[in-house]
Amino acid sequence: MLRALFLVASVGWWAAWLLSPGAFAQTAGEGLSPTLSAIKAAKVVKLGYRESSPPFSFLDQAGRPIGYSLELCQAVVEDIGVEVDVPDLRIDYVKVTSDDRFQAITDGKIDLECGSTTANVERRKQVAFSPLIFVAGTKLMVPKTSTGTAPADFKGKTIVVTKGTTNEQAMHVVDAKFGLGLNFVVSPDHEQSYQILADGKADAFATDDVLLSGLIARHKSQDRFRVVGDFLSYDPYGIMFRKGDPQLTAVVERAFRRLGSNRDLIPLYNKWFVARLPTGERMGISISPQLEESFKALDDSAGGTN
Repeated sequence: MLRALFLVASVGWWAAWLLSPGAFAQTAGEGLSPTLSAIKAAKVVKLGYRESSPPFSFLDQAGRPIGYSLELCQAVVEDIGVEVDVPDLRIDYVKVTSDDRFQAITDGKIDLECGSTTANVERRKQVAFSPLIFVAGTKLMVPKTSTGTAPADFKGKTIVVTKGTTNEQAMHVVDAKFGLGLNFVVSPDHEQSYQILADGKADAFATDDVLLSGLIARHKSQDRFRVVGDFLSYDPYGIMFRKGDPQLTAVVERAFRRLGSNRDLIPLYNKWFVARLPTGERMGISISPQLEESFKALDDSAGGTN
Protein backbone atom coordinates (compact mmCIF):
# COMPACT_ATOMS: atom_id res chain seq x y z
CA MET A 1 0.00 0.00 0.00
CA LEU A 2 2.82 2.37 0.95
CA ARG A 3 4.56 1.69 -2.37
CA ALA A 4 1.35 2.40 -4.30
CA LEU A 5 0.86 5.71 -2.50
CA PHE A 6 4.48 6.60 -3.23
CA LEU A 7 3.99 6.00 -6.97
CA VAL A 8 0.77 8.04 -7.07
CA ALA A 9 2.40 10.91 -5.20
CA SER A 10 5.37 10.76 -7.55
CA VAL A 11 3.28 10.98 -10.71
CA GLY A 12 1.19 13.82 -9.32
CA TRP A 13 4.25 15.71 -8.20
CA TRP A 14 6.17 15.70 -11.50
CA ALA A 15 3.01 16.65 -13.39
CA ALA A 16 2.48 19.64 -11.11
CA TRP A 17 6.14 20.57 -11.46
CA LEU A 18 6.14 20.49 -15.25
CA LEU A 19 2.94 22.50 -15.46
CA SER A 20 3.95 25.11 -12.86
CA PRO A 21 3.76 28.79 -13.93
CA GLY A 22 7.55 29.13 -13.85
CA ALA A 23 8.11 26.13 -16.08
CA PHE A 24 8.19 28.18 -19.25
CA ALA A 25 9.84 31.40 -18.04
CA GLN A 26 10.99 33.65 -20.85
CA THR A 27 14.24 35.55 -21.14
CA ALA A 28 13.97 38.83 -19.25
CA GLY A 29 14.64 41.77 -21.59
CA GLU A 30 17.54 42.11 -23.99
CA GLY A 31 20.26 42.40 -21.34
CA LEU A 32 21.69 39.70 -19.11
CA SER A 33 20.61 38.96 -15.57
CA PRO A 34 23.20 39.52 -12.79
CA THR A 35 24.09 35.81 -12.68
CA LEU A 36 24.54 35.48 -16.44
CA SER A 37 26.32 38.83 -16.64
CA ALA A 38 28.86 37.64 -14.05
CA ILE A 39 29.34 34.39 -15.96
CA LYS A 40 29.91 36.29 -19.22
CA ALA A 41 32.46 38.59 -17.60
CA ALA A 42 34.42 35.77 -15.98
CA LYS A 43 33.85 33.27 -18.82
CA VAL A 44 33.42 30.70 -16.05
CA VAL A 45 30.48 28.67 -14.71
CA LYS A 46 30.92 27.35 -11.16
CA LEU A 47 29.46 23.88 -10.67
CA GLY A 48 28.96 22.55 -7.15
CA TYR A 49 29.73 18.85 -6.81
CA ARG A 50 29.49 16.20 -4.08
CA GLU A 51 32.30 13.79 -3.34
CA SER A 52 30.23 10.79 -2.28
CA SER A 53 26.80 10.76 -3.95
CA PRO A 54 27.22 8.09 -6.64
CA PRO A 55 26.08 7.97 -9.39
CA PHE A 56 24.89 11.59 -9.26
CA SER A 57 28.10 13.32 -8.21
CA PHE A 58 31.28 11.62 -7.01
CA LEU A 59 34.99 11.30 -7.68
CA ASP A 60 36.63 8.95 -10.15
CA GLN A 61 39.89 7.10 -9.45
CA ALA A 62 41.86 10.22 -10.38
CA GLY A 63 39.86 12.40 -7.97
CA ARG A 64 37.89 14.18 -10.71
CA PRO A 65 34.20 15.01 -10.23
CA ILE A 66 31.93 12.87 -12.42
CA GLY A 67 28.30 11.74 -12.42
CA TYR A 68 24.81 11.93 -13.82
CA SER A 69 23.97 15.33 -12.28
CA LEU A 70 27.28 16.80 -13.41
CA GLU A 71 26.66 15.68 -16.98
CA LEU A 72 23.24 17.34 -16.88
CA CYS A 73 24.86 20.51 -15.56
CA GLN A 74 27.44 20.41 -18.37
CA ALA A 75 24.55 20.39 -20.85
CA VAL A 76 23.10 23.47 -19.12
CA VAL A 77 26.51 25.17 -19.39
CA GLU A 78 26.33 24.71 -23.18
CA ASP A 79 23.06 26.63 -23.27
CA ILE A 80 24.42 29.29 -20.92
CA GLY A 81 27.28 29.75 -23.40
CA VAL A 82 24.78 30.36 -26.19
CA GLU A 83 22.79 32.80 -24.04
CA VAL A 84 25.82 34.90 -23.05
CA ASP A 85 27.53 34.48 -26.46
CA VAL A 86 30.65 32.85 -25.00
CA PRO A 87 30.91 29.41 -26.61
CA ASP A 88 34.06 28.37 -24.74
CA LEU A 89 32.91 28.87 -21.15
CA ARG A 90 35.24 27.29 -18.61
CA ILE A 91 33.88 25.13 -15.78
CA ASP A 92 35.15 25.48 -12.23
CA TYR A 93 34.23 22.55 -9.98
CA VAL A 94 33.53 23.58 -6.38
CA LYS A 95 33.12 21.01 -3.62
CA VAL A 96 29.94 21.38 -1.54
CA THR A 97 28.37 19.33 1.24
CA SER A 98 24.78 18.54 2.15
CA ASP A 99 25.02 21.24 4.82
CA ASP A 100 26.60 24.14 2.90
CA ARG A 101 25.18 23.63 -0.64
CA PHE A 102 22.25 26.06 -0.21
CA GLN A 103 24.47 28.82 1.17
CA ALA A 104 26.87 28.23 -1.71
CA ILE A 105 24.06 29.01 -4.16
CA THR A 106 22.66 32.05 -2.34
CA ASP A 107 26.15 33.50 -1.73
CA GLY A 108 27.17 33.05 -5.37
CA LYS A 109 29.94 30.59 -4.56
CA ILE A 110 28.43 28.28 -7.21
CA ASP A 111 26.06 28.86 -10.14
CA LEU A 112 24.57 25.34 -10.38
CA GLU A 113 24.51 22.61 -7.72
CA CYS A 114 24.96 19.25 -9.41
CA GLY A 115 24.35 16.65 -6.75
CA SER A 116 21.48 14.71 -5.23
CA THR A 117 19.32 17.52 -3.87
CA THR A 118 15.63 17.13 -3.08
CA ALA A 119 13.42 19.85 -4.53
CA ASN A 120 10.64 20.41 -2.01
CA VAL A 121 8.31 23.30 -1.23
CA GLU A 122 10.36 24.55 1.72
CA ARG A 123 13.59 24.66 -0.25
CA ARG A 124 11.91 26.41 -3.19
CA LYS A 125 11.44 29.41 -0.90
CA GLN A 126 15.20 30.08 -1.07
CA VAL A 127 16.46 28.44 -4.30
CA ALA A 128 15.22 27.33 -7.72
CA PHE A 129 15.29 23.89 -9.34
CA SER A 130 15.47 22.35 -12.79
CA PRO A 131 12.89 19.88 -14.06
CA LEU A 132 12.84 16.50 -12.32
CA ILE A 133 16.02 14.40 -12.72
CA PHE A 134 15.29 11.51 -10.31
CA VAL A 135 12.82 10.26 -7.68
CA ALA A 136 14.16 8.78 -4.44
CA GLY A 137 13.05 8.22 -0.87
CA THR A 138 14.49 7.58 2.58
CA LYS A 139 15.31 3.98 3.44
CA LEU A 140 17.68 2.22 5.84
CA MET A 141 21.01 0.54 5.20
CA VAL A 142 21.69 -2.20 7.73
CA PRO A 143 24.25 -4.97 8.20
CA LYS A 144 23.16 -8.21 6.57
CA THR A 145 23.20 -9.80 10.02
CA SER A 146 20.52 -7.34 11.22
CA THR A 147 16.90 -8.50 11.39
CA GLY A 148 15.59 -4.91 11.42
CA THR A 149 13.69 -3.66 8.38
CA ALA A 150 11.68 -0.72 9.74
CA PRO A 151 12.37 2.16 12.18
CA ALA A 152 10.30 0.44 14.90
CA ASP A 153 12.78 -2.44 14.84
CA PHE A 154 15.51 -0.04 15.96
CA LYS A 155 13.77 1.37 19.03
CA GLY A 156 16.37 2.84 21.37
CA LYS A 157 19.17 2.10 18.91
CA THR A 158 21.56 4.34 16.96
CA ILE A 159 20.84 5.69 13.49
CA VAL A 160 23.41 7.67 11.49
CA VAL A 161 22.17 10.46 9.21
CA THR A 162 23.91 13.04 7.06
CA LYS A 163 23.66 16.66 8.19
CA GLY A 164 21.39 18.98 6.22
CA THR A 165 19.46 16.26 4.38
CA THR A 166 15.73 15.70 4.13
CA ASN A 167 16.45 12.21 5.45
CA GLU A 168 17.66 13.65 8.74
CA GLN A 169 14.36 15.52 9.05
CA ALA A 170 12.33 12.47 8.04
CA MET A 171 13.95 10.27 10.68
CA HIS A 172 13.30 12.82 13.44
CA VAL A 173 9.64 12.93 12.38
CA VAL A 174 9.40 9.12 12.48
CA ASP A 175 11.16 9.03 15.84
CA ALA A 176 8.77 11.54 17.39
CA LYS A 177 5.65 10.05 15.82
CA PHE A 178 6.27 6.53 17.10
CA GLY A 179 8.21 7.38 20.28
CA LEU A 180 11.18 5.23 19.30
CA GLY A 181 13.81 6.99 21.40
CA LEU A 182 16.35 6.74 18.58
CA ASN A 183 19.90 7.92 19.15
CA PHE A 184 21.09 9.97 16.20
CA VAL A 185 24.66 10.34 15.00
CA VAL A 186 25.02 13.18 12.49
CA SER A 187 27.93 13.19 10.04
CA PRO A 188 28.97 15.84 7.47
CA ASP A 189 28.69 13.67 4.34
CA HIS A 190 27.41 10.33 3.07
CA GLU A 191 30.83 8.71 2.96
CA GLN A 192 31.41 9.39 6.65
CA SER A 193 27.89 8.17 7.46
CA TYR A 194 28.70 4.94 5.64
CA GLN A 195 31.97 4.55 7.54
CA ILE A 196 30.22 5.06 10.88
CA LEU A 197 27.91 2.15 10.04
CA ALA A 198 30.80 0.08 8.70
CA ASP A 199 32.76 0.68 11.91
CA GLY A 200 29.84 -0.61 14.00
CA LYS A 201 29.15 2.77 15.59
CA ALA A 202 25.52 2.79 14.38
CA ASP A 203 22.83 0.17 13.82
CA ALA A 204 21.51 1.68 10.58
CA PHE A 205 22.22 4.48 8.10
CA ALA A 206 19.21 6.47 6.82
CA THR A 207 19.32 8.31 3.52
CA ASP A 208 17.87 8.09 -0.01
CA ASP A 209 17.63 4.53 -1.28
CA VAL A 210 19.58 5.22 -4.47
CA LEU A 211 22.47 6.76 -2.54
CA LEU A 212 22.60 3.78 -0.20
CA SER A 213 22.72 1.43 -3.19
CA GLY A 214 25.41 3.58 -4.77
CA LEU A 215 27.59 3.45 -1.66
CA ILE A 216 27.20 -0.32 -1.37
CA ALA A 217 28.20 -0.67 -5.03
CA ARG A 218 31.11 1.75 -4.65
CA HIS A 219 32.50 -0.14 -1.64
CA LYS A 220 31.65 -3.55 -3.14
CA SER A 221 30.00 -4.37 0.17
CA GLN A 222 26.96 -6.28 -1.07
CA ASP A 223 27.93 -9.13 1.23
CA ARG A 224 27.98 -6.81 4.27
CA PHE A 225 25.01 -4.45 3.91
CA ARG A 226 21.53 -4.28 2.42
CA VAL A 227 18.86 -1.61 1.91
CA VAL A 228 15.60 -2.37 3.69
CA GLY A 229 12.11 -1.14 4.49
CA ASP A 230 9.42 0.99 2.93
CA PHE A 231 9.99 4.57 1.82
CA LEU A 232 9.99 6.95 4.77
CA SER A 233 9.95 10.09 2.62
CA TYR A 234 9.44 11.23 -0.98
CA ASP A 235 12.47 12.98 -2.50
CA PRO A 236 12.32 14.35 -6.07
CA TYR A 237 15.75 15.55 -7.22
CA GLY A 238 16.61 18.61 -9.30
CA ILE A 239 19.60 20.72 -10.32
CA MET A 240 19.66 23.67 -7.95
CA PHE A 241 20.38 27.29 -8.93
CA ARG A 242 19.69 30.87 -7.82
CA LYS A 243 16.09 31.90 -7.19
CA GLY A 244 14.60 35.06 -8.70
CA ASP A 245 16.48 34.89 -12.01
CA PRO A 246 13.90 34.33 -14.82
CA GLN A 247 16.57 34.45 -17.51
CA LEU A 248 18.67 31.71 -15.90
CA THR A 249 15.48 29.70 -15.29
CA ALA A 250 14.66 29.97 -19.00
CA VAL A 251 18.14 28.77 -19.96
CA VAL A 252 17.93 25.77 -17.63
CA GLU A 253 14.48 24.89 -18.98
CA ARG A 254 15.72 25.25 -22.56
CA ALA A 255 18.66 22.93 -21.89
CA PHE A 256 16.39 20.24 -20.47
CA ARG A 257 13.93 20.57 -23.35
CA ARG A 258 16.82 20.29 -25.81
CA LEU A 259 17.92 17.07 -24.11
CA GLY A 260 14.33 15.85 -24.06
CA SER A 261 13.71 16.66 -27.71
CA ASN A 262 16.97 14.99 -28.77
CA ARG A 263 15.94 11.86 -26.80
CA ASP A 264 19.15 12.21 -24.76
CA LEU A 265 17.73 11.97 -21.23
CA ILE A 266 16.89 8.26 -21.07
CA PRO A 267 20.23 7.17 -22.62
CA LEU A 268 21.99 9.48 -20.17
CA TYR A 269 20.07 7.90 -17.30
CA ASN A 270 21.00 4.42 -18.51
CA LYS A 271 24.65 5.41 -18.78
CA TRP A 272 24.83 6.18 -15.05
CA PHE A 273 22.21 3.87 -13.52
CA VAL A 274 22.17 0.76 -15.72
CA ALA A 275 25.54 0.44 -17.47
CA ARG A 276 28.84 -0.05 -15.66
CA LEU A 277 30.17 3.19 -14.14
CA PRO A 278 33.61 4.59 -15.06
CA THR A 279 34.75 3.48 -11.60
CA GLY A 280 33.81 -0.11 -12.38
CA GLU A 281 30.67 -0.71 -10.34
CA ARG A 282 27.15 -1.17 -11.69
CA MET A 283 23.99 0.31 -10.10
CA GLY A 284 21.49 -1.77 -12.08
CA ILE A 285 18.55 0.60 -11.40
CA SER A 286 16.08 0.76 -14.28
CA ILE A 287 14.29 4.05 -14.89
CA SER A 288 11.00 4.42 -13.01
CA PRO A 289 7.75 4.89 -15.00
CA GLN A 290 7.14 8.37 -13.55
CA LEU A 291 10.65 9.60 -14.39
CA GLU A 292 10.45 8.19 -17.91
CA GLU A 293 7.14 9.98 -18.45
CA SER A 294 8.53 13.26 -17.14
CA PHE A 295 11.46 12.98 -19.56
CA LYS A 296 9.07 12.33 -22.46
CA ALA A 297 7.04 15.38 -21.45
CA LEU A 298 10.15 17.51 -22.08
CA ASP A 299 10.19 16.44 -25.75
CA ASP A 300 9.13 19.43 -27.86
CA SER A 301 10.01 17.79 -31.18
CA ALA A 302 7.46 16.59 -33.71
CA GLY A 303 5.66 13.59 -32.29
CA GLY A 304 6.59 14.49 -28.70
CA THR A 305 4.11 14.13 -25.87
CA ASN A 306 3.57 17.88 -25.42
